[in-house]
Amino acid sequence: MADARPLLFFDSGVGGLSVLAPARVLLPQAPLVYAADSAGFPYGTRSEDEIAARVPALLGRLAERYRPRLIVIACNTASTIALAHVRAALDIPIVGTVPAIKPAALLSKTRTIGVLGTQATVRQPYVDKLAAEFAADCKVIRHGSAELVALAEAKLRGEPLDPADFTTVLDGLFSQPGGESIDVIVNACTHFPLVEAELAAAAPHPVKFVDGGPGIARRIAHLTAGQAWPDSPGEGIAVFTRLDDSVSRLAPALAAHGLARIEAL
Repeated sequence: MADARPLLFFDSGVGGLSVLAPARVLLPQAPLVYAADSAGFPYGTRSEDEIAARVPALLGRLAERYRPRLIVIACNTASTIALAHVRAALDIPIVGTVPAIKPAALLSKTRTIGVLGTQATVRQPYVDKLAAEFAADCKVIRHGSAELVALAEAKLRGEPLDPADFTTVLDGLFSQPGGESIDVIVNACTHFPLVEAELAAAAPHPVKFVDGGPGIARRIAHLTAGQAWPDSPGEGIAVFTRLDDSVSRLAPALAAHGLARIEAL
C-alpha cells in the first residue's frame, strides 16, 4: 500500500527550500511539508538556550499534526544547537544540516576556505571540529551575516536587491587576513544558496560555492530506500508559525517548489 506520510522540512524562514529542492528531484513522489518558524525568525541572532528549547517544542507539535516519516532540520543554526535535543525528544528519523567544510576542502586549491553563515553558526564549536577533521591543512575564515538571510528572504518575496549589499557581506570574508586567497566559500546557512548568483557576481575574483543541500537529499533517499510512496505527491504544504503579508508575498516562490497550500501552526 502507498504510504502518504510526508517528508517534513524545518527552518526559521524559507532558506530550507535550498534543501527541499534537491530532495524533491531525487524523490519526486514524496509528499512534502515545509515548516517555517516565522514567529521566531531569524535564528541566527537568538540565544542558544532559546533555540535549544524552541526547536524541539515546535517539531513536536509539527510531528503530531503531520505525522512525517522523516524530519529534516534544514537550518544550520538549529542543527548545530538543537539537533541532539530533537533526536532525544522524537522517535522518528531526524536529518540535520552541517556546514559543507569537507567538500570545500576537497575543492580548494589555495587551501583557504571561507565559511559564510549566521553569527550563531560560525561561532559553534562544531564548526571548529569540522575544520580540524576535514580541513586541517586549510586556513578557514568565517563571517556571520544576518543581513544575507534577510536578502535571501527578500529575493523570494520578489523584492529588488542592491548588488552593493552582497559586496558588503563578502567583504566580511575577503577583508580578513588571508582572505584574498579564498577560492571556495561554504554557504553555511540554507538561505545563502538562494542568492548564490548574486554572491558570485559580487565576489572580487572567481570562487566556488558549496552547500549541504545535495548531500542531505542523498541522505534522505538512503534513509527512505525501499519505502512506499503514493502515486502522486499531492499538494505540498507550507506551514508558518505566524502568517502575515510577507508570507503571502512568498506564495509564488513556495508554489514553484511544489508547496501550493499555506497553513498556520
